[in-house]
Amino acid sequence: MSRRAALIGCGATALADQPRPLRLAAAPGRAALRGTAFPETEIWGYGGRVPGPEIRARWGEPLQIVVENRLDQDTTVHWHGIRAPNAMDGVPGLTQPPIQPGETFTYAFTPPDAGTFWYHPHANSLTQLGRGMAGVLIVEEPEPILVDRDLVWLLADWRLSSDARIAPGFGNGMEAAMAGRVGNTMTLNGAVPADQRVRAGERIRLRLVNGALARIMALRIEGHRPVVVAIDSQPCDPHEPKGGRLLLGSAMRMDVIIDMQGEPGRRYQVIDDFYDGLAYPLTALAYEAGRPIRAQPPDTPLRLPRNPLPEPDLAGAERHELALQGGMMGGGALSGMGGMNGMATPGMDGDAAWAINGMSMTGDGHAGMPPLLTLARGRTCVLALRNQTAWWHPMRLHGHSFRVLSRNGVPTPHHEWGDTVLLPPKETVDLAFVADNPGDWMLHCHVMDHQMAGLMTVLRVA
Repeated sequence: MSRRAALIGCGATALADQPRPLRLAAAPGRAALRGTAFPETEIWGYGGRVPGPEIRARWGEPLQIVVENRLDQDTTVHWHGIRAPNAMDGVPGLTQPPIQPGETFTYAFTPPDAGTFWYHPHANSLTQLGRGMAGVLIVEEPEPILVDRDLVWLLADWRLSSDARIAPGFGNGMEAAMAGRVGNTMTLNGAVPADQRVRAGERIRLRLVNGALARIMALRIEGHRPVVVAIDSQPCDPHEPKGGRLLLGSAMRMDVIIDMQGEPGRRYQVIDDFYDGLAYPLTALAYEAGRPIRAQPPDTPLRLPRNPLPEPDLAGAERHELALQGGMMGGGALSGMGGMNGMATPGMDGDAAWAINGMSMTGDGHAGMPPLLTLARGRTCVLALRNQTAWWHPMRLHGHSFRVLSRNGVPTPHHEWGDTVLLPPKETVDLAFVADNPGDWMLHCHVMDHQMAGLMTVLRVA
């Protein structure tokens, strides 16, 4: 082969390896969030719809996604759970300039992990996510476990008025200092939850995504025994959840395997009973009539292949303690960026309601945010997160996944990893991760009111 022919061949191979760009447009749209009996709701979404397009990719496959901003305000896209390079993390000011109206930004990264991820804005995120801007990104395993169907449930709640409009009042100070903006209308994949049709004997992989601003969910499936196989995209030891409840803080994901062993023709409710006295039926598994497709569950493995995460070296780890402070009934005083003196009415008038180690960072992220900690690249870090408040917090670390080591000193079972960990009031959770992704990374509560009102900081990996 001549040198010229060889060069042409190499060029063709390079072109073939280049990813085909996907396109997302952040744009206004309309959706029937309360069904056909009500007017359609004016929303913001990717492609003008909710949820945004489901993106599916193969593990190790490069992605290139061109985002166009058709809104009348700045936006970004954050690829939640993807351990992407810092410049692709989507935090305005901190990792990229915001995408201004009429402009585009190209995100390019190769997902290092397989699993269930999602995407959403990180600019004016309380309002933009609350108006519908979210979608799911699935990265397929090289050797997925065998199931009959692979389903995605993106769950979200909305605060709607009686005429199905999105209610105003984002950033209400009282709510920001309490549980956040919990909605009054639930959707499953952007629609009123209808019965989910299933067949007796089939095995389903169900990918659950909590896309709510603040709502915590605890799902029970009547008459069934779901097996958890991954949390926040990372495989765990397959196990049945404690008390049969699938507990998901906002932004968390969970992959479960369900063998449909119910009776043909029957309905089994899926109940969300997280909030005391406020349990409600989210949806139902509705069995088709007819014979089961198999008499017994398949005798195939449930364990997912492990992602290429570095295992923490606990013996040589640097250790830090982060105290979550503030909120109603929290007491104390806040200081620092966006902070205030005294806590008589936290969160009012745009002041900070929350702090981490006495410092508050409000908003969505911006240039010049000083790091609370600087971590040595390649070294293991153990974080003790102490929730000193009276409220629940799903705490999210960008750029990394972590081992959940213990809760209140008790080792965590099932070899649990995550990128968002749910902390009940007054609980301490110990996390460990290898700080191998350089850059400035947000650590924040994913109750978006809490983040905007100060429960946010920056960790630097250098």
